[in-house]
Order: sequence, then C-alpha cells, then structure tokens
Amino acid sequence: MLARTLFIAISMSLGALLTVPAGAQQNGTVRSTHGAWSIICDAPAGSPSEQCALIQNVVAEDRPEIGLSVVVLRTADNKAEILRVLAPLGVLLPNGLGLNVDGKDIGRAYFVRCFQDGCYAEVILEKQLLETMKGGSSATFIVFQTPEEGIGIPVDLTGFPEGFAELP
Repeated sequence: MLARTLFIAISMSLGALLTVPAGAQQNGTVRSTHGAWSIICDAPAGSPSEQCALIQNVVAEDRPEIGLSVVVLRTADNKAEILRVLAPLGVLLPNGLGLNVDGKDIGRAYFVRCFQDGCYAEVILEKQLLETMKGGSSATFIVFQTPEEGIGIPVDLTGFPEGFAELP
C-alpha cells in the first residue's frame, strides 16, 4: 500500500532507538493489531525491559511521496503518554504539524528534532486529546511544504481505543 518504504526512528527512552520501516518490522515484534494500529515491542540494548509503542504508518492520498508515522508511547517512568509524529524531510518546520479529529481543529504540535529519515513533532497526550482521539473515527495530520500549502494526511482511528488500552 505504501509507495515507498518509510523509516521511522522512535525514541523509546534516552539512548534507545527502535527503527521500524512502514509495512514491515525489523527491530521488534508486532504484539497485536487493533484496527489500523499495531503495538510493536522491542527490548533495546541496555534496557532492562521491553518497550512498546502503538503505531500507524500512513501516506497522503493524493501525494504518495508524503507519509507519516504516528506513534503513541509511554514514558520510561510510566508517568505520561506521548503522541509523536514523524514527517518526511522537506516539510516546513516553523508551521508545525496541524491536527483535526472528525473535522474539528485540535491545534498544532511543533517539530522538535530531525533525523536523516525525517523530523518529528510530539506532544504529551493529555486527557482531553486522548479522549478526543478515542472517541473519533478519523484524524487528519497537516504538514506544510510552503506557508500557504497544507497537505492533509488521514489517519484512521479505528482500533485506537483498544490499542491504547493494550499498550503496556
């Protein structure tokens, strides 16, 4: 389904990276699938325990060269959940990443870091945002190539509540 292989680097804890190509699994195993979402787990080198993330890889319907990896994970201390989205290189960083759920504007997250395969934006998945995503049917993440040109990338929220509930 993906026009090209996207690589995502999910920072699971300080110094530990899990690299997952879209549509395939290299490091880690798919623990379960919930609708459009998969829980992928790995025991990073030096980590005393396995770490997991709820992941969905998507591409823009009209722009197959633009894809995102949407990741939900718990912090190593289990005190918070993070929503992290990896966008391809070439997106306009100052505009951040927009989010709509079921047509309602939720807000923006700003890009915090870039790797060789893309840049990621992240936010703490606070209760209101979590409940909005659990109750929604579809989300649209918006990346910008110019200040005026936003590209909406649909994310299916089917299975998100179940996947989040199963996230260790």
